Order: sequence, then C-alpha cells, then structure tokens
Amino acid sequence: MPVIRSFGATTPIPPEYRRNFHHLTADVAWFGLLAGTTIAFLGVYAAHIGATAFQIGLLTAGPALVNLIFTMPAGRWLHNRPIGPAVFGAAVASRLLFLVYALVPLLLPDPAQIHVMIIATLIFALPGVVLAIGFNALFAAAVPPEWRGVVAGRRNAMLSLVYVVASLLAGVILNNTSQAVGYTLVFGLGFVGAVMSTYHLGRLRNVVEKPSSEPERLRQVIGDTAQPGDTRGGQGVGGRVGVGLRAFTRGQNLLRTEVLRGGFGWVILSLFAFHTAQYMPAALFPLQWVDVLHFSDGQIAMATAVFHISTFVGSVNLGRLTRRFGNHKLTVAGTSLLSLYPLLTALMPNFFWFLVTSIVGGQGWALVGGALGNYLLDKVPAGDRPAYLAWYNLALNAAILLGALLGPLLAGWFDIRIALILAFVARLAASAFIYFVEPKARTEAPAG
Repeated sequence: MPVIRSFGATTPIPPEYRRNFHHLTADVAWFGLLAGTTIAFLGVYAAHIGATAFQIGLLTAGPALVNLIFTMPAGRWLHNRPIGPAVFGAAVASRLLFLVYALVPLLLPDPAQIHVMIIATLIFALPGVVLAIGFNALFAAAVPPEWRGVVAGRRNAMLSLVYVVASLLAGVILNNTSQAVGYTLVFGLGFVGAVMSTYHLGRLRNVVEKPSSEPERLRQVIGDTAQPGDTRGGQGVGGRVGVGLRAFTRGQNLLRTEVLRGGFGWVILSLFAFHTAQYMPAALFPLQWVDVLHFSDGQIAMATAVFHISTFVGSVNLGRLTRRFGNHKLTVAGTSLLSLYPLLTALMPNFFWFLVTSIVGGQGWALVGGALGNYLLDKVPAGDRPAYLAWYNLALNAAILLGALLGPLLAGWFDIRIALILAFVARLAASAFIYFVEPKARTEAPAG
C-alpha cells in the first residue's frame, strides 16, 4: 500500500483517495512544464519582438480586469453545476490560449504578434476565471481536509522540480535555435503541458457534486501554489496568493461593506498597497533583462531556475519559522525581501548579480507565498470568512490591474531604471504599512 511520510510518521493512503491523489500530482507536474516554459518566457519573448512596457503590462492587467468584472458571475455560474465537469470544460477552453502563443512566432510578423497575444489573453481570461475559482473548489472536494497539507506539499514540490527543469530546457532550446523556431518549440512544450494537465483534471473522480451553498469553514490556506487559471508569471513578481476562492461558488453576493469597518479594512488596504507595488515592475523586468542588460535567453532561464530553487529551499523551514515568528512578521520579512528585487535589478552590473538577485527574490517569495494567506485568515472571523475573503480577492485583482499599468506609465515618464527604483520604494513602503497597521488590526479585529 502506498504511504505518505510526514513529520516522522508513516500513514497509508486510503485506497479510495489514491486515484485522485495521483492525478492531482500528475496535473501539477504537467502544469510545471507549462509554467516553466510559456508562462515564464512570455514577457521575455514580448520584449524580444519590440513590445513596449505598456503592451507587456496589458498581458498582466487584462486578465486582472476580467477577474474584477467576472469573478462573482463565474462563482454564481459554478454554483449551479457539478464542479468536476465545469472545471474540466473551463480548463479546455482557457488553455487553448497556449496554442495561440505557440503558433504566433512562426505565422505572424513581429508587429502583429503582440496585438494577437494581448487580444487572445483577454478572450481566454474569461474561462480562466472559472478555472481559477473552480479548481480551488475542486481541490477541496477531491482531497479531505486531513490530507490537504500532504497533497498540497507534494504538488508544490513537484511544481518546483518540473518548473526548474523546464525553464533550463527552454534556455537550452532558445540558445541553440533561431528566435522564431525556438519560441515556437518552447511555447509548444507549454501547450503540451497544458493539454496533459487538463487530461489529468478530467480523470478526477467522485468530485461531480455541486458546490455546497454553505462551504466548510476555511481554517487555513490550502497551500497549493499552482494557479491553473492564471497566465501571469515572472521572476521577481511571484504568483498570486489564492485565498478562499472556492467561497465564490456559494452563489451569493459576498461583498458586504460592513466587513471593512475597523481593523480588517486596514489589513485590506495594506495588502492592496503591497500587491499594487508587487506588480508595478512586472512588465519592466523582461525589458531590463533583454533591452538594457542584454542577457541571453539561456542566462534568463538559469536565473529563473535559481529563483524557484531559492523559493523551494526557503519554503522547507517555513513551518518552523511560522511557529517562532508568526504569520505577520514573516509576511513583513517576505515583502521587505521582495522589495529588494526591483532595486537590485535596476543596479545589477552583470549576470552574477542577476543570480544573487534571484536568490534574494526567491527567499522573499517563499515567505510571502507561505505566510500572507494565513496572516489574512488570522484577521477574519472563522464563522464568516467567505465575505471577508471576497474583499481580499477584489482588492488583489484591482491592485494587479493598477500596478501592471502604473509601472509602464512610470517608465514612460522617466526610464526603466528609475521606474524600478520607484517600485522598490513602493514595495518597501507597503511592507512598512503592513507592519505598522498590525496594532490597529489586532485591537479592532472582528469577533469570531
């Protein structure tokens, strides 16, 4: 019988869960191929074909706008449908985007490619909203609460491993082929990963029931770092912190303004400030690497791999650090480390410092990705978390939209280097905001 080894104990996997656990692990392995190729290199390719900072920013801002508009309707739509088939259908529809990415390098001239990529990203972001919300609910339905930490940990380890290998493989391909052929192959690998990941989602069983109108209490973040409905990625930005997305499947309007009164409103404002600053330099990094520092695709691939290795290593001791320092202090430490990434990127003179910057950024994201969601949950009452988390997800997408457009605007007013330094200032100020808002958030925390 297969077993899980955790905290020195050996626990058999119940037979009824083995199939779903296998497919969830295989799903994230193939998703790692997609993330380490297409998602990791899309902004770099856009910089190669002459995209402006604003155009690269639209690849991030567009999906955020779609999320802002359609998250609530997507949740209501999911509420009336079996979650398994709904997620599979959304995955099929949204991941056709990666076929478009794979075809444009060979079929279209450079000036037209970026326009097609932006339009396609906006179109396929709609089923991506359904996939992001639905997968969160699907995971909860497929994995019992007592096994979620184990399965999420296995998925996170697999994602990190495949991501690193895939990004290094992409670098080898791009260094040994022409630009058009190389990116067609790299994005083609990403599409294969998308297809196979979707296949394994479709193989999940016993998760076809409709989401409950009263979701279970969210006692902790599931901890799964794969965001299958999200096409945004990039070293130094980190992923999204998906907290309580499955709550939207309850089919109700969760945006009650009274939850923002008192301490929780300050928490949301501080996290909105951080996520805005987090995404400000997202479009600027590939332009700095390609146009200013002239790093090769192989060098960018190696630095990307180092970033994610650093993230994985930093995550290993997260449990011990959390017990010692708590979620708030780790969130502040992580956001402070992430603030250094745009500063070091602006000042780095050579590839060695690119690797150092990647190590620092990976350590920062390990802390933020592991602690921020649970810090947020510390501030909401256990009996009414969906209403509170709905506001966080609204603030998150608004911040991504604002930040992704503000960074290119600053680069246009000044230059990329100055804009990156301003992003450092904004990230550091947001980190300080999170730190200083804690006493007010603690004294005015909602009852629960």
